Amino acid sequence: MHASMSARRFARPLAASSLRLALLLSALGLWPAAVPAQDIFETNADGNTIGEYTTSGATVDAALVSDLDKPYGLALSGSDLFVANYNNGTIGEYTTSGAVVNATLISRLDSPAGIAVSGGNLFVVDSGTGTVGEYDATTGAVVNATLISGLHLPFGIAVSGSDLFVTDNVQNTVGDGRIGEYTTSGAVVNAALVPGVYYPNGLAVSGGNLFVVNNNDLISEYTTSGAAVNLALFSTPNTPIGIAVSGGNIFVTTIINSAIGEFTTSGATVNATLVQGLNTPSAVVVTPVPEPAVSAAALGLLALAVAGLSACKRRR
Repeated sequence: MHASMSARRFARPLAASSLRLALLLSALGLWPAAVPAQDIFETNADGNTIGEYTTSGATVDAALVSDLDKPYGLALSGSDLFVANYNNGTIGEYTTSGAVVNATLISRLDSPAGIAVSGGNLFVVDSGTGTVGEYDATTGAVVNATLISGLHLPFGIAVSGSDLFVTDNVQNTVGDGRIGEYTTSGAVVNAALVPGVYYPNGLAVSGGNLFVVNNNDLISEYTTSGAAVNLALFSTPNTPIGIAVSGGNIFVTTIINSAIGEFTTSGATVNATLVQGLNTPSAVVVTPVPEPAVSAAALGLLALAVAGLSACKRRR
């Protein structure tokens, strides 16, 4: 009983000291007070803009980037946005604050749609030529304009490690859509990893799972090995097209009602019209969950505090 009471007496000042230390470090800017919010970026295909919103649905800048030309694809890398202009066959680069880096980083494409970035390279789906090309993300230089070829009507693309996943359709053939898997060097892993998909559009990968937008208003889930998890994970009417996964949440753009909906990865609706008033929203990306930065000074002070409290405990 006496030992237990002593432990409790020690625990109270220890907790109070830790709290005071955390508050002091936060006030000095050495310890993060809170985790910064995430942002959603989306392309408006008919508005020719990129809009920015918070993950709670608040507008940051509805026309962060303008003067685009039917923007379909969008990729995020650090503080850079890469956008595919379907009509004029270009890939433009902008900062996440909306500044122009290079509006024609890549040009002379046919009908660029989906776009993904991995390391220093961009992978661009060209629907018009049925190819996926690879380009240098810094200079726009061609690495391989036909890294993957022989596709029918590709649209969405997602990258995971050394694997590329691409949605493809046999034009005008219902139910003959597919998701193909390729390496980032262009080798075919399985051109029909997931067959029989109903006009697949957007595609996202999260961990070991693929989430695909079907043109029958369904979102389906598969493993990255091609096994079906849930063919009707959830339904979102109004013609869904773009998709992004962040943590346990899925964000989907819907054309008819010009909105972005939020759902959980288990299929539950969070808010079917999280963001409204868009103009034919197509692609969507979400900034990664930021990790609070703890400075070396803060860690040093914390280590000294713990050592001091431990020494105090031993003397008692």
